[in-house]
This record gives sequence, C-alpha cells and structure tokens, in this order.
Amino acid sequence: QVQLVESGGGLVQAGESLRLSCAASGSIFSIVVMGWHRQAPGKRRELVATITRGGRTIYADSVKGRFTISRDNAKNWVYLQMNSLKPEDSAVYYCYAGSSSDYWGQGTQVTVSS
Repeated sequence: QVQLVESGGGLVQAGESLRLSCAASGSIFSIVVMGWHRQAPGKRRELVATITRGGRTIYADSVKGRFTISRDNAKNWVYLQMNSLKPEDSAVYYCYAGSSSDYWGQGTQVTVSS
C-alpha cells in the first residue's frame, strides 16, 4: 500500500504561480512512476504530468512550457511547479503513484481567477 498526501493548492490570479507537493509513504520501494492528474467540474480526470524514478517526464500538451514536474526519490516527494496559470487550469489536482497498483491522493483544489 502507498499513501499520498498533497499540499499547495489555493486561489491565484491568472499569470501567477503555484507549487504542489505530494508526500508518499508506505510501500514506496514499489513505486515506478509518480505524477499529477486533474479534474475540473463536469470533465474527465486528465493527466497533467508524470515522472519516472529515473527522471523521465511526460506532460500534457496544455501545460508544456508552463508546468514542471520534479521528484525527490530520497524523500519520496513529487512536486509540480505551475507557472503562468490560466483559468482553464482550475481543477482538483490529484497526486498519483504507479506500481503494481495505482494509488491516488485525496486531491487539492487549484483555482485560477481571470
């Protein structure tokens, strides 16, 4: 089992920045990939960014060049630096960890006002 706890969400204005953090605990040795997904009201949950233990990253086209995912393997944390935020980035952001099973955090709200 893996437990994930997110922090760092909030309300910002368009153009501003936020940094999300996610702490993993439990069977962390089994984690292969970590990342962030988001879900806006009335929409499906979508991938934002992922990062492997080796540092390989994948980003959604909508966030490329604005968001940066990073990972501290020693501390079992994953971060999402979000710059130049847009109102369409507003959503609940979920931390994700993939091993033999998928694990999700409880989510943190990000709201970007225009």
